[in-house]
Amino acid sequence: MTSPQTYDVVVIGSGPGGYIAAFRAAQNGLKTAMVEREWLGGVCTNVGCIPSKALLKNASVLRTLRDAKTFGVELGEFKADYGAAVKRSRDVVTRSNKGLEFLIKKHKVDYVQGEATLAAKDTVAVKGKSGTQQLKTKNVVIATGARPRIFPGMEVDGERVQHIYQLIVDERKPEKIAIVGGGVIGCEMATVFRSYGCEVTIIEAMPALFAGREDPKVTQTVMRSFERQGMKVLTGAKVESAKREGNGARVVFTREGKQETLDVDRVLVAIAFDGNTQNLGLDKLGVQLERGLVKVDQKMATNVPGVWAIGDVANTPLGLAHSASAEGHVVADAIAGKPVHPIKYNQIPRPIFCHPQVAAIGLTEAQAKEQGLAVKVGEFPFMASGKARAEGETEGLVRMVVDAKYGEILGCHVAGPEATEIIAQVAPYMALEGTTRELIDTVVSHPTLAEAIKQAAAVAEGEALEI
Repeated sequence: MTSPQTYDVVVIGSGPGGYIAAFRAAQNGLKTAMVEREWLGGVCTNVGCIPSKALLKNASVLRTLRDAKTFGVELGEFKADYGAAVKRSRDVVTRSNKGLEFLIKKHKVDYVQGEATLAAKDTVAVKGKSGTQQLKTKNVVIATGARPRIFPGMEVDGERVQHIYQLIVDERKPEKIAIVGGGVIGCEMATVFRSYGCEVTIIEAMPALFAGREDPKVTQTVMRSFERQGMKVLTGAKVESAKREGNGARVVFTREGKQETLDVDRVLVAIAFDGNTQNLGLDKLGVQLERGLVKVDQKMATNVPGVWAIGDVANTPLGLAHSASAEGHVVADAIAGKPVHPIKYNQIPRPIFCHPQVAAIGLTEAQAKEQGLAVKVGEFPFMASGKARAEGETEGLVRMVVDAKYGEILGCHVAGPEATEIIAQVAPYMALEGTTRELIDTVVSHPTLAEAIKQAAAVAEGEALEI
């Protein structure tokens, strides 16, 4: 064992929460190390957000080529090579990792590869290829992320029955795929595979996609679109087993009281995630867990002084890359003794990059009413948007939830073209407790898809002029 290195902060995990925490801590003048046992950049960069968006871009190009005649372009036969799409996505991952390597050097963060264990609250033992080294530190930030949860009956073999980390690097295109779970990952990968001509069946235990958490009209819009695209969406279906069967896979599920069987080439299990809290030594230090996640306060501090947690491993409300990054910023400032503002999780956008795209921020109409708020709702269809018509992307709508008395924007929910981009227009208004009046009075470019946000506000106030 080598002589201990001494730090102000050691971050365990290098995902979007971990590397932001490390870089911000270093920016705050703290001597910082970041430990990673598997992938620099974590799940998001390597087998999550980044490669999936690369595949979704390929899928978008493919849909455009198929619709080329609509735009006056005649194409002959062309080949869609799914393996090439996966290779491109891995190239994107490689470039992203190189960018992180540059940032590690720029911020003068010590990068340590190996598996970390908390030997004490001020000592991190890192087991690497060349042995074990100790890092002495005043603060430890747990940013170890999460892993796919595999339920009983799901026999994941990595080849025919896969979780997302396995599927996303697999260059084989299935002819028929069953996706267990109609959440973010399930719907995004359903879009990819259907765009490549695969037979796609989504099996979701809840009565609606996205576990029924998003606006019902938005969810219904996506479900109808999926069905028009040729997907099968089975809601209220509980999967009993998913396992390899010969050269394919078989899924057994119960729906409406009847047991059904589905034979496919591949199964993606995309139901839930578990926080990576195992083998860290948290129990020995007495770090409290809640529902299998590390319990933290608004500054991301645990019950043990000097031990902090962020991202998917922490018991915070959202398991999103950008919420983890926000938590990384907060924890680094809190450690540095800077004033920090608690994160307002209801003001963080929730994007889903399926086709049509979905994005939401804040409360749904039902959630606002459950809180006893009097609300009004403005709804604007993309069919009424000149830019959407020009682009041939008129499917979907914007729904804005507004406080009936003060006009404060409580939430916004979008299904349609570039939903994940245009939702950003709402976030600043909500952060500043903005009102529909201020949004209506804001002049935005024409023609743009973002105009639909302003138009929804106008509808809520009874001032609509373009619908």
